[in-house]
Amino acid sequence: MSSSVRFASPHRRLGSLKRLVLAVALAGLAAAGTPAAAQAAPQHPVPYGLVPALANYFDRESSPPGANDWNCRPSAEHPEPVVLVHGSTATMAGNWQTMSPLLANNGYCVFALNYGIDPAAPVPLNLIPGTKSMRESSINELAPFVDRVLAATGAQKVNLVGHSEGTIMPRWYIKFGGGADKVAKSVNLTPLNDGTQAGGQALFAQALAALGVWDDLQLRGEAFAFGAALQMTKGSDYLAQVNSGDAYPAGIDYTFIMTRWDQVVVPHTSGMGPIAPNVTNIVLQDQCPLTLVEHAGVGGDAVAAQHILNALDPVNRVPVNCFGRPRNG
Repeated sequence: MSSSVRFASPHRRLGSLKRLVLAVALAGLAAAGTPAAAQAAPQHPVPYGLVPALANYFDRESSPPGANDWNCRPSAEHPEPVVLVHGSTATMAGNWQTMSPLLANNGYCVFALNYGIDPAAPVPLNLIPGTKSMRESSINELAPFVDRVLAATGAQKVNLVGHSEGTIMPRWYIKFGGGADKVAKSVNLTPLNDGTQAGGQALFAQALAALGVWDDLQLRGEAFAFGAALQMTKGSDYLAQVNSGDAYPAGIDYTFIMTRWDQVVVPHTSGMGPIAPNVTNIVLQDQCPLTLVEHAGVGGDAVAAQHILNALDPVNRVPVNCFGRPRNG
């Protein structure tokens, strides 16, 4: 009785096995020789709220989780690496415990820096980030850091995500430090484009100006490492310079995210950018009235995080869930 079943010869089976082994080996070599892609990064825990920030507030050495992998290569989906710029007196470790791992999990190459520490300043200012003149920080620290990120990743531009001082210091870099050609998107938490009047700062500045000593105080402040605080005051020379002329270059997409409960940027509307095609202004409570987050806590807020992801990737924008958390990869 004949049978239609055929058995492969030993030589044919051996050839198939060799081809399989060779394919697996080539795949392994290819993976070993390929730079780390952002989307292949391990998943990081993403904590929310103010506690993670406070727990790391004085850490001046560590990078936030998911940041500063200098072997990371941007994916086609997210070709611009993200540079995180912390706020005044904060550190990158304290400011970005939520956003850094969240962005890394979502496939971005993430980088962060500490800036504005002046070792020559008197104690304790010599230990506090973000106190030095923002002119110096932008040109001497942010600019070379961005260049390093571009060189390491091979990217043409970066996206900036800043908080508080980290929203206004980069504007000097963009306007006067060559950043206009190196920044694609600028996403800003609790910005202070028009300065702050918290604690009567603006009234104090006006009084000093009437006495003819305001300009001198600003110069002395920069020399004694508390220049940033004066520069962020409404009416400062620094703000007048960054807000003059082409203040928001058309080649950069700006997003300004504010909270009505901001106790540091007063009024919170100081963070508003101009009405322009490349500017988006967001007040968190306009869409989510129960978002009771203040100045420091916005860096760990789930609603703010959703807006940041949408600003960085508008093509894949997801409706904001006022009671949910953002996509995590």
